[in-house]
Amino acid sequence: MIAEFKLPDLGEGLTESEIVSWHVAVGDTVTLNQVLGEVETAKAVVELPSPYAGVVTAITHEPGTMVEVGEVIIAFDVAGPAIGAGERRDRAPGAASGAGEAGGGPIATGAGAEPDAAAAPKRVPTLVGYGADPESSKRPTRRARVFGTAAAVTAGASGARVQGDRPRSTPPVRKLARDLGIELASLVGSGERGLITREDVLAFAGDHANGSGAAVEAPASYTPQGGITDAREVRTPIKGVRKFMAAAMVESAFTAPHVTEFLTIDVTAGMDFLDKLRGLKEFAGLKVTPLTLAAKAVSLAVARHPALNTHWDAANQEVVAYNYLNLGIAAATPRGLLVPNIKDAHELGLRGLAVALGELAETARAGKTPPADLAGGTFSVTNIGVFGIDAGTPILNPGEAGILALGAVRRTPWEYQGEIALRQVMTLSLSFDHRLVDGAQGSRFLADVGAMMADPAMGLVMG
Repeated sequence: MIAEFKLPDLGEGLTESEIVSWHVAVGDTVTLNQVLGEVETAKAVVELPSPYAGVVTAITHEPGTMVEVGEVIIAFDVAGPAIGAGERRDRAPGAASGAGEAGGGPIATGAGAEPDAAAAPKRVPTLVGYGADPESSKRPTRRARVFGTAAAVTAGASGARVQGDRPRSTPPVRKLARDLGIELASLVGSGERGLITREDVLAFAGDHANGSGAAVEAPASYTPQGGITDAREVRTPIKGVRKFMAAAMVESAFTAPHVTEFLTIDVTAGMDFLDKLRGLKEFAGLKVTPLTLAAKAVSLAVARHPALNTHWDAANQEVVAYNYLNLGIAAATPRGLLVPNIKDAHELGLRGLAVALGELAETARAGKTPPADLAGGTFSVTNIGVFGIDAGTPILNPGEAGILALGAVRRTPWEYQGEIALRQVMTLSLSFDHRLVDGAQGSRFLADVGAMMADPAMGLVMG
């Protein structure tokens, strides 16, 4: 039989992914759970394991193609009648579907056969988005496109893209529209079958519609180079992490009233403390930096000032207070800005935080941050000091009440014990959501973090 594999829901309400690479080709024999290729969502690069064992008969999308969830991306020749993975199966009277053995993948009985309900095993999900064993559905399947190979995939009818009476969108998009006071009925969706996307809402709200006209093609990772070329401008498609972060930053700027405060402190004692840690065998091989100390200071400060660790739930008109800290760390990667978070950071000591920060940075640089690590953050820290920047006005990660920016540590003339001396000085920049955090609360939080950065022994008092 010919079995189709449709792009599954990879989590976080994302509706599309880009095919990055294929590890198999038409004619290859694959085993169950063998990695077929990689796709890039708006948040991470994810490997796709095979839900079938069989021979690849068609690859319907080339690398670099954006694919909607539910579209056929690859097909296999396996034993049994034709079925599709990743969606509900159509059942004619007298037909039944189930899961095969691991060696042959899911199978279904032929039309007209009497089902044996007691003997039919249940399909075991092998990838996010498969869900429970599906019930009947009347949706027609679409014929898959084949690149470079004439292999047939399925004889399903092509479904027309139609716009329903009720505007079609995902829950995150509906929430964004509510927050911005936009009626979805007034928008025309640009997604498949008229789906209203986040970009449609943001373009309507901020008049950020994409321009049209001829463009010079450029790779997704294009970086402007010096010199004069024949092309007067280069246009790069907005997709992947860049597209997601742009939408997130616009959403944050439109919904959360930002306030930013600054505090310049003498961190000489804090830097001396880090030097001592680097000499301890418990910290051998670990990277111990001002970010490590700041992570611990934030963990202690949010316990004293819980307003900085909350969420404004506009849909339910509630303020959500977190009794845990998932600490987001802004990371500049070749794919763009990512903010993975350390789960339950409040439970970690300095060594645990140093380990977690090292693993987080290594995974992010390799482009292997899983979607789960990018979700659920409650407060974030960004280290702009590594770029030689002293201060800034960081934009809140959507859904969070605060973000702390660490400036560069510089040797600066400073008043110390009644005299002028060269001291190690840095500036902390705190942005917070003024709906959730009053000025006094933000100021006290920043003062506490600064006190612990300046003198880590203060952590014993505040912890």
